[in-house]
Amino acid sequence: MQTHTPPPASASDLFLPVQFGACHLRNRIVMAPLTRSRAEADGVPGKYAADYYRQRATAGLIIAEAAQISAQGKGYAGTPGIYNSAHVKAWATVTRAVHAAGGRIFLQLWHVGRISHPSLQPHGELPVAPSAIQPAGQAFTENGFQPFVTPRELTLDEIAGVVEQYRSAAERALDAGFDGVEIHAANGYLLDQFLRDSTNHRTDAYGGALENRSRLLMEVTAAVTGVWGSNRVGVRLSPLSPMNDISDSNPQALFTHVVQQLNLFKLLYLHVIEGVTGGPRDVEHGFDLQSLRRLFNGLYIANNGYDLALAEQRRAAGQLDLVAFGRPFIANPDLVHRLQSHAALATFDQATLYGGGEHGYTDYPAMPTNIDAEVPA
Repeated sequence: MQTHTPPPASASDLFLPVQFGACHLRNRIVMAPLTRSRAEADGVPGKYAADYYRQRATAGLIIAEAAQISAQGKGYAGTPGIYNSAHVKAWATVTRAVHAAGGRIFLQLWHVGRISHPSLQPHGELPVAPSAIQPAGQAFTENGFQPFVTPRELTLDEIAGVVEQYRSAAERALDAGFDGVEIHAANGYLLDQFLRDSTNHRTDAYGGALENRSRLLMEVTAAVTGVWGSNRVGVRLSPLSPMNDISDSNPQALFTHVVQQLNLFKLLYLHVIEGVTGGPRDVEHGFDLQSLRRLFNGLYIANNGYDLALAEQRRAAGQLDLVAFGRPFIANPDLVHRLQSHAALATFDQATLYGGGEHGYTDYPAMPTNIDAEVPA
């Protein structure tokens, strides 16, 4: 069982080394997974990905962008996969680049479930889900945004196949040289869809009671830890976020149960999106996020809307072990240095956020480390 000992009130240890399971991290700053939609059409990570991640390797930990575990798991144009040898070969160039720069990198394993479109699916098939319930919103396809469709309900045999896809993807991530993996069970994607009673209306062993709705996540966690061991695996949750038309009638009971069950696996960490993904941190729901922190036996990575002051405050209060920053890493490849030196942060170009090449991806400059060097002789 991990202990949650806060640093002295007069100092922050965010920039000091920390042991992270089997990995030694240079600091407690995490680069959160960020979809950038720059993969090739077949899901192979783009040719600039190695440079992009290498530039940001001063983060204590990089959690690479979500990678679909199968062709069926794809939900957006330009996202990478981790289900064939070409994917492994391309990701291996990324991990080698990060390791050469002294960094550590995990891969997030992803199946979007119903948050997809037939044009993104093999043979134009319907997306799959726990239940045939159409989500509100639009899918980002190769032909622009298109309305979500009503998905097809997974059969019991297909659910077993999804678990096997996670296990196989975990093996391929190991082959690609990652330091660990994160199971994406947040933001309204497949595993989250099984957890929530708004999207899971099943009446079999995967629906109804909390134990049944959390069954798939536990089976996936068992499969992934069977490949990696428990000290190189984390899980991401978003208890309060309505992203991708998701909700639950009693999230406190649901996620209390989920964390209690995850504790049986002795996982390395829990990665929690606090509030609405990419939106407000404070949500009027009566949900006690810190109860999950107290309940979980591993390390707690806090995410969503953090700046340095809030990170230091919550670390001093013992409310987090590591803190994840997402979009600030886009325009600030040297974010750790900027935070540590209290420097101003650059802002990213919204127009180059998704898709494209190296512009708006690998061409954001680092802050000069020698101010005198800028002065003409």
